[in-house]
This record gives sequence, C-alpha cells and structure tokens, in this order.
Amino acid sequence: MSGRRIVLIGLLVAAGVVLGLARTASADPGGDDWARLRHCESGGRYDIVSASGKYYGAYQFDLPTWRSVGGRGLPHQAAPAEQDFRALYLYRMRGWQPWTCARTLGLREDGDARSKRVPTYAESAYLGGGASTPPAGMPPWPGKVFRYGDCDPALRTFQLRMNAFGYDFQGTGCYRDETRTAVLALQRANGIKASGLLGPKTWQAAWQGKPPRR
Repeated sequence: MSGRRIVLIGLLVAAGVVLGLARTASADPGGDDWARLRHCESGGRYDIVSASGKYYGAYQFDLPTWRSVGGRGLPHQAAPAEQDFRALYLYRMRGWQPWTCARTLGLREDGDARSKRVPTYAESAYLGGGASTPPAGMPPWPGKVFRYGDCDPALRTFQLRMNAFGYDFQGTGCYRDETRTAVLALQRANGIKASGLLGPKTWQAAWQGKPPRR
C-alpha cells in the first residue's frame, strides 16, 4: 500500500472519530447536574423569590431572561415542569453562562449547550422538578365536567396523560384550543359523543380507551 493511501485512510479514520465524538457529545446535562444547580441557586425550591426580589424560582430567573425563553408571568408561580423546561431552553441558548452556581459547581457544557435547539417538554421532563406524567393507574374522576375556559389541577393531570399519545402539553391546567382538540379526538376514537366536554367517559378513555388519531 502506498504511503499516500495510508495517509488518506488515516485522515478518514480520524475524521470518523471526530464525527463520532461530536455526535456523542450532543446530549443535555444529567439530572444530577440540574439537581445540584437547583440546590445551589434556590435550595431546590420552585416557589422561592430572592431577598432582592429580582430572582425567581428554582433556577433563579430574572424576568428579562425568563421572557427571553418564552416564559410568562412570574417564574416562581409557574409549575415545576414549566420552570424545568425554560431552564433547559436557556441552557440550549446560552449554556451554563447565566448561572453563577454553575461556575461555582464546576459544571461542564456539552454538545447541546448553545445549540439553539428549542427543546420539547418531553425532553425536559428528566430534570426532575415535577412529574411529567400522572400516576400509572387512572386517577379518580374529579367529579366535575370541564369545558372550554375552565382551569383546574385535574385538567393538568388529563393534559399530561395525553402526552402519552404524542401531544406536547405544558400542563397549564387550563382548557384551551389544544385541549379541546385532544378531547374531541379522544371522544371520536372511543365512540363517545364529540361534545368537547371532558366528562367521566372521556376521562376514563384517556387511561383505558383507544388512543386518538392525530
């Protein structure tokens, strides 16, 4: 084999190794890193506000930063899963740079830092701040028929259950357009009158019925 061919093969192998390393490096930080960050920033409390009144929630967002990643309202009033999502979103935009505690803890960035890839709620569920799915068994029927415009903790449970069928609910607990679409699809798939009302039959179908067509 000529020296030129050996050099060429060596370059191709090296390129393949570099490419492989680049691919494996593209992964978000582990749950332990996020838990350490939360403990340092806020003692792990999602409802906390700093003494200065400028920083909010488990990840101590200030309001401009919170809004830069699509957050609404005040961060410490958002559900844990929402705060987790916005934290991962921020990490993918700016890496660990916004968090002083990340430097204190020596957290290292990986391939997804500053990647600009907007995450999904399913991708951020592992951060561990709040349950991303309801209990495996069907929760008891809450005893109330829900309709468009209603807000209730039970609606959040329903929304998160529907994520098992490929939806991407944030778990707001409010019945809006996306919830209505999911309710109607579930009703049609299970032979329930397509009224858009979330009653006991539709609730049961979310856990024990046929998955909706999307």
